[in-house]
Amino acid sequence: MSTFPAAVRAAFSERRAVVAVSIMAVAVLFGGEAFAQSGEAVLLQAIELTWLDAVILGLVEGITEYLPVSSTGHLLVANDFLGLNDTEEAELAADTFAICIQSGAILAVLFLYWERIRQMLDGLLGKSEEGRQILIAVLVAFVPTVIIGLTLDSLVEDALFGILPIAIAWVVGGLVILALQRANWFERTTGELGNLTMRSAFIIGAMQAIALWPGVSRSMTVIIAGVLMGLSLRAAVEFSFLLGLLTLTAATAFVGLKDGAEMIETFGVVNPLIGLLVAFVSAVAAVKWMVNWLNEKGFEIFGWYRLVIGIGALILLGAGVLG
Repeated sequence: MSTFPAAVRAAFSERRAVVAVSIMAVAVLFGGEAFAQSGEAVLLQAIELTWLDAVILGLVEGITEYLPVSSTGHLLVANDFLGLNDTEEAELAADTFAICIQSGAILAVLFLYWERIRQMLDGLLGKSEEGRQILIAVLVAFVPTVIIGLTLDSLVEDALFGILPIAIAWVVGGLVILALQRANWFERTTGELGNLTMRSAFIIGAMQAIALWPGVSRSMTVIIAGVLMGLSLRAAVEFSFLLGLLTLTAATAFVGLKDGAEMIETFGVVNPLIGLLVAFVSAVAAVKWMVNWLNEKGFEIFGWYRLVIGIGALILLGAGVLG
């Protein structure tokens, strides 16, 4: 977006400042003091529509990708705040940018879960039975996602890629999480990944496809489906990371090959790399925080968070700030 006129960049500076404040608040919650300081730097320098936008979007992507709060929803709202949806060309480049910087989140899971991934590779080579079972489960879960995704992608994009559908999905998802938490569903199950059946894996993958609706959250649907299929909360969270690794890689490769050239023409090479790096660092922090939080305090916070941002988005939409 470096080709935008200076007057346009100035017009959006106030919105970027609001986003920077929001990023600082989320950073304090999920990433700690270091990310809060990064957010402060963004706030102080939220003037240019160049690498600072890459930093903001990288933070949003990295923090929200594996949390059950919908990274797509957050990124679409962030794009709207930043004024990146003003023309079809700008919107396409921004959407492609948001998907391609998922590579940073992919690398974060590779970094954090390398031992499990190596076990799966050993399973492929016949050296680990548990690794083979987990690998097959991930592949089986991936199949319905691909089929449903390719079938409904255009329909979903035309009908559901807007602030109102995202806000509704945030609220509904928050209510679902709170209802399951109150019913103690997340404490009832104890199944391990190595015991996941192919039938259960397929059902989990089919439920993951619900996350085609922006705001629903791929991570949320996989975790809830995993628990309903008998996995412990810890195992369901790990399965969401592993399945996300494959799903996000496929989506990033598909969009990158299709629209990557136009994105590079619009943004250049440096800004996507900045966004990718920021997404990697923030995703590592967010995943570590999430695992520790779930082990100690449970899933309820994400339900309340989704309700707050969903209702907030509806208010801002009604006030004309979003949309």
